[in-house]
Amino acid sequence: MKVLALSSYPLEAASTRYRIVQYIEPLAEQGIYLTVQPFLTKSEFSGLYKPGRFVKKAAQMMAATGKRLRDSLDARKYDAVFVQREAMLFGPPLFEWLSKTVGKCPLILDLDDATYVRYVSPTYGKLGSALKFFGKTDKLIDWSETVVCGNRYIAEYVEKKGARSVIVPTVVDTEKFHPVKKKEDQPPVLGWIGTHSTFPFLENLFPVLEKLAREYDFVLKIVGAGKSEINIKGVKVENLEWSLDREIHDFQSLDIGLYPLLSTALVSEELILGKSGFKSIQYLSVGIPFVVTPLGITKEIGIEGESHFAAENHEQWYQRLAELLASEHLRRQMGMRGRTYALEHFTVEQQCRVIASTLTGAVENFGQGK
Repeated sequence: MKVLALSSYPLEAASTRYRIVQYIEPLAEQGIYLTVQPFLTKSEFSGLYKPGRFVKKAAQMMAATGKRLRDSLDARKYDAVFVQREAMLFGPPLFEWLSKTVGKCPLILDLDDATYVRYVSPTYGKLGSALKFFGKTDKLIDWSETVVCGNRYIAEYVEKKGARSVIVPTVVDTEKFHPVKKKEDQPPVLGWIGTHSTFPFLENLFPVLEKLAREYDFVLKIVGAGKSEINIKGVKVENLEWSLDREIHDFQSLDIGLYPLLSTALVSEELILGKSGFKSIQYLSVGIPFVVTPLGITKEIGIEGESHFAAENHEQWYQRLAELLASEHLRRQMGMRGRTYALEHFTVEQQCRVIASTLTGAVENFGQGK
């Protein structure tokens, strides 16, 4: 079976890397062959959220749109079309419609985010929001044979729309994301790895980290914030740009993971509920304890008190992080329990079986109605 996979972003985006690309080989072993066609190239993606150069960006978008038209017409060569969120970053779902009607093959939609929730783009403002066509996701849900959902909150939304859903959490290859031996006689490393859009969540913890630094010796490692300088009084900060080549090492280098979540004017609680809790799964896989805001699916990943701690306010964040900073034994014990949990619930092999069954079922049932 041949499947055309359309994604908005290239390999450098976690959604493409972990929702599609890492399944290419294991699916091929089951006779399902994925051809991945991202809307943006690596260079276009790297400059997308940087300020300025609007004329150049517009020209790139036009060229990508032309390429996507060819991809949609090529759907006739495939048995199914798998769309990760949306075929392109803006506009109505024209290319998904072309793939389904001209290509005459089933459409499977993958939602690892609540893309049906309206928001204001922190980079492009209201103009970006207008071009997003937020009603697009509802149409794609209606056209899809099955919707692959990152968590049950998204699945519940999909089912209310009358569509089939299947839950596939975003996972990592646990043979690559594995624990490593920590250096002795070194201060513990607290770490956060994210993006410019989620960095405000970490900023909210700065007063807690400043208070902790008065009593405990630690290093704060920040990756992907999009800031050239980050200063917190009394805290040793290692501020790095995100790198695909260094991604696994960055997670393995941590002793304690930070996973704060916070609804803001730009990020509503509904958007947060649509998140797949991926950072929790990455921390579990490399065997490090973490502290997380218990919101949405994060309340259901791991075993609170055994693999990680939950904290709802600054006082709880301080208490939980202080416990972990004070005890290397506790960190090691919780990390081991988390690693075991990841192997029991979040492996590529487990999720691949679900994806393979979903794709096969969509092709077999195509045209028979939902």
